[in-house]
Amino acid sequence: MPSGALMDGRAIAGEIHQETARRVAQVKERGLQPCLVFIRAGEDPASRVYVGMKEKACAQLGIQSQTHLLPASVAEKDLLALLARLNADPRVHGILVQAPLPTHISETRIYREVDPNKDVDGFHPVNVGKLLLGDTTGFRSCTPAGIQELLIRSGVKIEGAEVVILGRGNIVGKPMAAMLLQKAKNAGATVTICHSQTRDIHAHCRRADILIAALGVAEFVKAQMVKPGATVVDVGVNRVLDPAAKSGSRLVGDVDFAGVREVAGKITPNPGGVGPMTIAMLMQNTVWAAERAAGLTGLN
Repeated sequence: MPSGALMDGRAIAGEIHQETARRVAQVKERGLQPCLVFIRAGEDPASRVYVGMKEKACAQLGIQSQTHLLPASVAEKDLLALLARLNADPRVHGILVQAPLPTHISETRIYREVDPNKDVDGFHPVNVGKLLLGDTTGFRSCTPAGIQELLIRSGVKIEGAEVVILGRGNIVGKPMAAMLLQKAKNAGATVTICHSQTRDIHAHCRRADILIAALGVAEFVKAQMVKPGATVVDVGVNRVLDPAAKSGSRLVGDVDFAGVREVAGKITPNPGGVGPMTIAMLMQNTVWAAERAAGLTGLN
């Protein structure tokens, strides 16, 4: 059986970046500089990398970015005070608080305090509620929005499809389900969310036309779990030991890529699949926030 076609997230994200850059130019013509502020607390290595990638994307697209680096010992009240200042600053259009936060800080409270109109991560309860209701005036969470766009631009039919999502997290699983089941174009799927208490998870996976793995278990999805010709999206980022690697470890997804590719019709590489799309959606949300501030009718 031939290998499944790759859904190239880097290439598709590049297309979206070109569209976003044109919108940035239009906003600048109105005398407004789109601005995205990052807040990072502590020295989590992955967070440093992720924020760095987002800063680079901003620079490439002409979006101004600022980064507030806070010590891991920062008091929650001080972080809240910073958010209050950024919420009130009309020059700031988007605010992103990079997870994970230090354990003594409530992520739920922090995300709740970001102005919903600047919540380009889509984590504020107002934006989450709008997503569930099908209200398109809210910001959509970037990773699931990126997955949906990846499916659309890869020619995957979502309407009427059996979609199985592995993982019920607030960042990917739940918002992904909400997006794909809406009564709307490029949605209208029948969605099943599987999790740690799901019975016979293999049977659920095998009936999926679209299988989205976001449960955080290295190479969990094997070839025998996938229906021939299905579309497989790998969201996972897991570090596993590898004596052959220079660092002694390597990153893998939630999908056994080599095996599953022999069965799948389409599959995302990892890396190079979902990650670039997440950043593309973040940039798009930021420009949309600036467009709204400028009185323009932006596309979300």
